Amino acid sequence: MLLLNTKDLIEKSKSGDRKAQKQLYKRLCTPMMGVCIRYMKSTEDAEDVLLEGFYKVFKNLKQFNYENESAFFGWVKRIMVNEALMKLRKNKEIQLLAINEDLDKEVDVSPLDQLQTADLLKMIRSIPVGYRTVFNLYEVERYSHQEISDR
Repeated sequence: MLLLNTKDLIEKSKSGDRKAQKQLYKRLCTPMMGVCIRYMKSTEDAEDVLLEGFYKVFKNLKQFNYENESAFFGWVKRIMVNEALMKLRKNKEIQLLAINEDLDKEVDVSPLDQLQTADLLKMIRSIPVGYRTVFNLYEVERYSHQEISDR
């Protein structure tokens, strides 16, 4: 199959073209897996969220009106984030955040410029799930505190 632009892939995918859907999936899989991994404790859970998210993307693709590639990427990303939050809620991993005295201790952290991406991801994944979720929504996804509390 020819390498198509995102708009063409979306249009072909809307009409049920499986090859276009596969190409669109391959184009978005890696960055969306990165989104899912930030929220989930295990790679297996992140993969589950990714697959469920893509199921919803393709199921609802006909309702999406293409404006530009960034808007499409943001729409898919929002679906992945929502899917991760639903999985966390379903597993009862998001609960009211209680103050944890152990988390208030000062930690000697090396400068950020010395951290590798894998190290940073490992640190994020070690944060308790409720705190990690709020951190991701606020710092990475740029939701406001009000938007986070509304979720």
